[in-house]
Amino acid sequence: MFNKRTGEIMAEQLIDHGVKHVFGLPGDSINEFVDDLRKKREEIEFVQVRHEETGALAASSYAKLTGQIGVTLAIAGPGAVHLMNGLYDAKADSAPVLAIVGQVHSDQVGTGAFQEINLERMFDDVAVFNKRAETEAQLPDLLNQAIREAYAAKGVSVLIVPDDLFAAKHKEKPRLTAPGYTKPSIMPRSEDMKQARTLIEAAEKPVILAGKGAAGAKESLLGFAEAIQAPIVLSLLAKGIIPDHHPYCLGQHGQIGTKPAYHAIKETDLLILIGTQFPYRDFLPDNVKAIQIDNEPSNLGRHYPIDVGLPGDARETMDALREFLSPIEKRDFLSTYQEKMKDWHIALQEEKRSTDNPIHAPQVMYQLEKLMKPGAIISGDVGNSTVWVSRFLPLVDQKYIVSGWLATMGSALPGALAGQFAYPDKQVIGIAGDGGFSMVMHDFVTAVKNDLPIKMIVLNNSKIGMIKYEQEQMGHLNYETDLGEIDFAKFAEACGGEGYRIENYEDLESKMQQAFLSNKPALIDVVIEDQAPLPGHIDYTSAVNFSSYIIKNFFETGTLDLPDIRKSLKRLK
Repeated sequence: MFNKRTGEIMAEQLIDHGVKHVFGLPGDSINEFVDDLRKKREEIEFVQVRHEETGALAASSYAKLTGQIGVTLAIAGPGAVHLMNGLYDAKADSAPVLAIVGQVHSDQVGTGAFQEINLERMFDDVAVFNKRAETEAQLPDLLNQAIREAYAAKGVSVLIVPDDLFAAKHKEKPRLTAPGYTKPSIMPRSEDMKQARTLIEAAEKPVILAGKGAAGAKESLLGFAEAIQAPIVLSLLAKGIIPDHHPYCLGQHGQIGTKPAYHAIKETDLLILIGTQFPYRDFLPDNVKAIQIDNEPSNLGRHYPIDVGLPGDARETMDALREFLSPIEKRDFLSTYQEKMKDWHIALQEEKRSTDNPIHAPQVMYQLEKLMKPGAIISGDVGNSTVWVSRFLPLVDQKYIVSGWLATMGSALPGALAGQFAYPDKQVIGIAGDGGFSMVMHDFVTAVKNDLPIKMIVLNNSKIGMIKYEQEQMGHLNYETDLGEIDFAKFAEACGGEGYRIENYEDLESKMQQAFLSNKPALIDVVIEDQAPLPGHIDYTSAVNFSSYIIKNFFETGTLDLPDIRKSLKRLK
């Protein structure tokens, strides 16, 4: 007789699928499965977090970093609710994630039992696969299907399991569906490739806008750009795909982007979108020819009107397209923007290398640049910290992750935890503002408990800085953007980690060096001056609204509140 628990079979399936970590919290409606994971702890590690949101965000980050499915676990009711933010982050950024969610006992489903909620309805929008098991016999096949759907649709699969089903035993070996997922390979039609060639050869000012879909295609992207002599602008999620200081790179685009990127995009006569669904239509040109490469055919033309759609893998499609092209020796448009980018970098260096007090975030990025190792994992948060990392921290071969489309605050610490579990031998750095970090700070103790030597930098201005600036940009007075002051270094020490509080520029270099020499979890709490995260290009409406804010504030308070934007304005000239 086979006589094996369903939970044990599922744990073995996860191992067979290559799952090495499961992020979550034990609890009454999943305790049976947690016990099966305990028995397999040498092969699959259950990472206890302090909040299910952290578990889901960590699973999403794990998938973004590795390309392998991230797995999270939660109880019914409140635990399941807590997962939602991290699962929506995975959905928005197309990260394959599996959530195994407990439910009340099978004979209590539908009775309004303690902690019972309608989980299928709650997960309906976020999930590409959303099923509740009715019997233990279904579970092994449902698990295979859930993992396959998450990979195929690059999204979230939710498997809801009444806890008693984990404990139920199989008298016979279950007839499993095939495990694993085979990724399809598609290529554009030759007539579409020829049409793309015609557009490229007719263009005088082509620009490439590349996104995270070009990850892993560095050499192909640079080779393609060189062949057509076009500058490369990157979406935020594509930061690090090519070196920030590469001659063809104009940096990020959009609100957080560079001035050369903004003007090159606006001036182009051919926009080539590669692996990106860039969402900010106002930052893209009107009435220009466009080519788009994407491995998901339904994405072609979804957010921007294109003339030619090339469905296929970014690397394979760019390499094939080069075979259709006659290399172009030189374009004046590229040379012009390479010079503009040199001037931009010089202006950034002046700002980063300032020795002024109080400390500004660009000065922190300069010190971090000197301490960051090759191949490091950088986990960013959402807010002003996103601007400082995007603009002032140049990457060479480091990996960068952030909550992109959902843009949820609190993503940096879970991403750092996931990064250190996924790559235990790499340097892992989290960068957050005090607003984002305080949303998930409880899980710094997870790094301590697991002896993860992450380095967490908190840019602490005691404000929700991005929202403060947005209110001003809209012409409104600031309201409820000030936060209470917290000494995060003392908090880190209370958790059992190392904490470093930096309040003066004179201590910045030495204390950051000390923190990075440590092999323990370390939090670097840098008190910074409030600084407006000005975009690379300021439009007329924003300028008028900001002037309106200054006038309103003067009549409201009798003081002239001018944020310290002098250095930034100098750079934007």
